[in-house]
Amino acid sequence: MKEKKIPELLIPAGNLEKMRTAVLYGADAVYIGVSGLSLRAQSAEMSLADLTNGVREAHARGVKVYAAINTFARNADLLQARLIIPELAAIPVDAVIVSDPGMIRLIKSLAPQLPIHLSTQANTTNSEAVRFWRDQGVKRIVLARELNLREVGEIAAAVPEVELELFVHGAMCMAYSGRCYLSAYRNQRSANEGDCTQSCRWEYLLYESTRPGDPLVLEEDERYTYLLSSKDLCLIEYLPEITAAGVRSVKIEGRMKSTHYVAVVARTYHWALNALIQNPGNYHCNPEWLAELKKISNRGYTTGFAFSEEKINETSPEIKYSQTHELAGTVLQYDSVRKRMLVGVRNHLAAGDQVELLLLDETVRIDTRIMVDANGKQLPEANNDNQIYLPLEREASIGAVLRQKVK
Repeated sequence: MKEKKIPELLIPAGNLEKMRTAVLYGADAVYIGVSGLSLRAQSAEMSLADLTNGVREAHARGVKVYAAINTFARNADLLQARLIIPELAAIPVDAVIVSDPGMIRLIKSLAPQLPIHLSTQANTTNSEAVRFWRDQGVKRIVLARELNLREVGEIAAAVPEVELELFVHGAMCMAYSGRCYLSAYRNQRSANEGDCTQSCRWEYLLYESTRPGDPLVLEEDERYTYLLSSKDLCLIEYLPEITAAGVRSVKIEGRMKSTHYVAVVARTYHWALNALIQNPGNYHCNPEWLAELKKISNRGYTTGFAFSEEKINETSPEIKYSQTHELAGTVLQYDSVRKRMLVGVRNHLAAGDQVELLLLDETVRIDTRIMVDANGKQLPEANNDNQIYLPLEREASIGAVLRQKVK
């Protein structure tokens, strides 16, 4: 039997800073949204100028960049697409992620050299569909989230020439592979145009039509069901099974998540995949990795549809988004003479607060009792957008993340 390759680690990058963070913390590839065409709000899309800089920096570190233009295009979108596709090829991005057959046709016409990845929005669930998309020139398919690993393995074995990508971590929309109209209906803001208000996260009562006074309770509590609001996906414990299924890329959700989220999830899955490389026959999920993933924003974790015996899990009513740590700042430069780092503060920080610096391979406790400004004045506290110096004996890369406990 041919040995399975360790999957690529694919990390979300909502902007240039997050792309740099993903690269710094171990991503093999990042995916970004192209302005106006990526099914995300503008805050999670990247201009062509930033994308050009980001691709240059990522390629210098051996990291690939995939550009999402996976909107359900209307005629009004086609002019922009015709302008952007050749520019993406010229930058060059390593692939484009699409869901619309019309966009595939444009890419093949305008930039035939540009590799095409098919978005999970296309809802690919079987090997014949994979063959169909292969015949349209698609190199990789992001499979539908509702497949279990047995089905994924069957598809990989049936069509081995097509790369398969699988979501392994992050929030899950209850319209599992895309087309949700709840936000458009409730708030006139369409998820399919990148403007979702997450209406599914609201609190609902479920009534049967003949018994309007008798709401259905699904054992969550006496008032609300969160049937529409899933726990987050987490498959870090099952990377050997995912590899054995023939998955070529493991994908993290979260282009709209924070820089802290990007750093922690990239670093943690980087650790896990390295452990799998070093000891593929005896992989064990380190409890430290799970503890790290609980420090970032989450709604509790589930394995989703990965295993036939478990389906999607709704959240408990008391759980909104929870996290134990948040972004404190990022490293702007390191002074090797004075052994200190210049930090761009992103939150309120008081002298003596517990702060950790995240390096790729370790976490370093930082002494915040002495914070000074550029003039050497000692500060009792610092706030968002302040710049301060903190002591550090070893060098830290520009962009490294500092975190603090949620107050």
